[in-house]
Amino acid sequence: MLVSHTRVVDIVGDIIRIRVTQTAGGAGGPCLGDLARVTSDNGFDSLAQVIMVDRDLVTLQVNDGTKGLPNDASVRFLGEAMQVVFSDSIMGRVFDGGGQPIDGGPDLSADPKVAIGGPSANPMKRILASRMIRTDVPMIDVFNCLVESQKIPIFSVSGEPFNPFLARIGIQADADIVVFGGLGLIFDDYAFFRQQFEDAGVFPRTVMFVNQASDPAVERLLVPDMALAVAEKFAVEEGKRVLVLLTDMTAYADALKEISIAMERVPANRGYPGDLYSQLARRYEKACDFRGSGSVTILAVTTMPGNDVTHPVPDNTGYITEGQFYLHSGVIDPFGSLSRLKQHVIGKETRDDHGQIMNTMIRFYSGARDAEQKQSMAFDLSDYDHQLLKFGKLFRERFMDIDVSMPLEAALDLCWRTLAECFRPDQLLMKQDLIDRYFPHEAAGGQAPAAVASGPEAA
Repeated sequence: MLVSHTRVVDIVGDIIRIRVTQTAGGAGGPCLGDLARVTSDNGFDSLAQVIMVDRDLVTLQVNDGTKGLPNDASVRFLGEAMQVVFSDSIMGRVFDGGGQPIDGGPDLSADPKVAIGGPSANPMKRILASRMIRTDVPMIDVFNCLVESQKIPIFSVSGEPFNPFLARIGIQADADIVVFGGLGLIFDDYAFFRQQFEDAGVFPRTVMFVNQASDPAVERLLVPDMALAVAEKFAVEEGKRVLVLLTDMTAYADALKEISIAMERVPANRGYPGDLYSQLARRYEKACDFRGSGSVTILAVTTMPGNDVTHPVPDNTGYITEGQFYLHSGVIDPFGSLSRLKQHVIGKETRDDHGQIMNTMIRFYSGARDAEQKQSMAFDLSDYDHQLLKFGKLFRERFMDIDVSMPLEAALDLCWRTLAECFRPDQLLMKQDLIDRYFPHEAAGGQAPAAVASGPEAA
């Protein structure tokens, strides 16, 4: 029999604490993570989740917030953890932070459900990442490959086009299913993502979980768990290659901080809870390539307040994830970005010239940056410097612009053409057999004077 408890001790923010009887709080009583239903005579009705049990004092976070909740409210424990609907019917649907449909579609309450927030996959079931997820974004596919089972953030700042960029990846990525989790989105951003997925025709393979800025902050904590629980089920039970997109994980961390302060926990760095690293890692470690089944790949936006990479959220994230994409000034920075798993696919799943062309392009772009600095300081420039300047301009236009879209092979061919327009074959310092096979001599425009050929760069 379900017992109702009315001894509400206090209400702080979206947190309530109640005192339960010894019988209910003992064997068979509420457990950490259990659901409860909070109701009152004035019509208040919301689910809540147990986040702390201290003898007979139980702390719950109320999903819909505590606005309008009276002190004589009734709390009834349901004896089960939070669940989210999982079936083929959720494809092309939009859910709120409580797991309820908000798109006006059919009711799914009778469909099967799966518990959220469970442990990560057994390490014995994991296999080494070895397959590439193509995004048709040259700065990713060519220079920092996205690999199945990878967990990788997009570091950026407010005002940068990280949401349009994330939507493009969701549309263009060669994943079977895209699970989108929006955290504290304004309505315009939510509508943008939905419209983009619908216009591109990928909505039937997309599931959206959205917590808007006007929704309770408590629901913000549930969105990643629901998105990842659904993604894991698709990967394990149906063998799907699932890409999970999350934006913005800093909003998730801020919600953690808000709840931690309401619970009067001792704050750590900049007010964030001391278990921030563990909370983030628990979500990111859901990324996995399952033996004999599918995979879960996580791409998450993390905004850096004040462009400070030492801020607790990006700082902790960097220790968990396998690299990052650094988006600033509207471009993916090749020097700030890193994919630690790219060596598992470059030259194995991709063309044999991939590794060499990647290193050569970055080497010349680094030289172009140095030449631009010399030019800005009014130093005399050599003919080789002018070649580098030309290359740097073409590199930014053809590759770094986040609106550029092309398949990997086309991007590699464009790399060779760009090199041919700026440099001679003997200046590339690449394997001769690759130059013989791929260098487009008809596009060669990097004929430098003898003075350049005698320099160390042309050795």
